[in-house]
Amino acid sequence: MTILPQDHAEATRIATLAGELLMKVREDLVAKGVEGKEMKDEGDRQAHELIMKELSASMPNDAILSEEGKDDHARLSAERTWIVDPLDGTREFSEPPRDDWAVHVALVIGGKAVAGAVALPGAGMTLNTGEPLPELAPMPEVPRMLVSRTRPPAAATHVADAIGAELVPMGSAGAKAMAVVRGLADIYAHSGGQYEWDSCAPVAVAEKAGLHVSRIDGSPMVYNNADPYMPDLLICRKELAEAALASLASFEG
Repeated sequence: MTILPQDHAEATRIATLAGELLMKVREDLVAKGVEGKEMKDEGDRQAHELIMKELSASMPNDAILSEEGKDDHARLSAERTWIVDPLDGTREFSEPPRDDWAVHVALVIGGKAVAGAVALPGAGMTLNTGEPLPELAPMPEVPRMLVSRTRPPAAATHVADAIGAELVPMGSAGAKAMAVVRGLADIYAHSGGQYEWDSCAPVAVAEKAGLHVSRIDGSPMVYNNADPYMPDLLICRKELAEAALASLASFEG
């Protein structure tokens, strides 16, 4: 089965809708004095319900894997599977006015993320595979490497040392990946603790933008596996890929 003309538009529409809902949910909860875990849980719940409703209505024959839903392994035999993260970066979402969180909606066919959208509601934009993406400026003299603002992984700091990059702390996986797409940073490497929904939509958009995308061993990103655990990821400017992969190959963490 091939990708349909409306797939890009639907991913964009639904991710944007969920992002708009989340902004309203956060505003309402702040007004009520709700914070922390309760805010995270409510955001997750409402965004998940909206995405499931919209996707089920517009793509009734497709399978769906959502971080917040029960995994229906019927997706493994489906020709088309949507992989979604209703709220990527619950911590950042629950710390207004932070905007480094995202909504991920992506379509997988034959293990490949073929269409996707990453909404950045706090920044008022949705980057997607159906529209032109920002044109990258020339590489800066000192590469900018994105890392978690609370727990930079050792592999990332190892690469940063190897390529002479400065570390740029940022929140969610989607926000970091889109910072490379937007030209705000040059490389994002992650090892440990991610699942398919964390990277699927960002990978679709990053590939559309012409960036290097792979596992940290250089192998391709393959989605809709029985076990959705996918702990590592490299998204970077193509000029940095060879050196980054060589550094990761020598990393002993």
